[in-house]
Amino acid sequence: MTEPTSLDRRRFLLAACAAGGAALLGGAPRAQAAISVPAVPRWIELVNTHTAETLQLAYRDASGFIAPALDKLRWLLRDHRVNEAGRMDAQLFDQLTALAAAAGVEPRYEVISGYRSPRTNAALRAAGRGVATRSLHMEGRAIDVRLHGVSCAALRDLALTAAAGGVGYYRASNFVHLDTGRVRAWSG
Repeated sequence: MTEPTSLDRRRFLLAACAAGGAALLGGAPRAQAAISVPAVPRWIELVNTHTAETLQLAYRDASGFIAPALDKLRWLLRDHRVNEAGRMDAQLFDQLTALAAAAGVEPRYEVISGYRSPRTNAALRAAGRGVATRSLHMEGRAIDVRLHGVSCAALRDLALTAAAGGVGYYRASNFVHLDTGRVRAWSG
């Protein structure tokens, strides 16, 4: 028997998130539905709140991630301030679809921030916007979102249960930060 890979562990944790989160949101029937989410294909809908652009597409199929779909997602998640796109960690999209499944809803998200250029990050930091010096947004490993039909507090709780990366909860601004970095949590 071989030792599980980190991806296998992540799938296990996301399935556990689905079961636990669904139970929190309304009982066993949702937990059963969330666990039975097919591995492929996977789709997502994102609406960029700054540009009003919307994408609904399959980003993964039986052979893996779909490169043209990832390119479209990358452009939607660009830094709108300087119109610059950066590489995005495709694991974010798996994280988003798993969290939606755990909540028992379709993966339809509003995006507040995706990729952030170093120049924009420095400007926001200088303006006192509470931006980290080495933000994972600059590496394409972070996204700030709202999930349709789910409160941001519930999304935060599901993400904390999944323990798949960093989780920031911004109650006053009504969004949740998710990333593929080390597991940690904060409120802003």
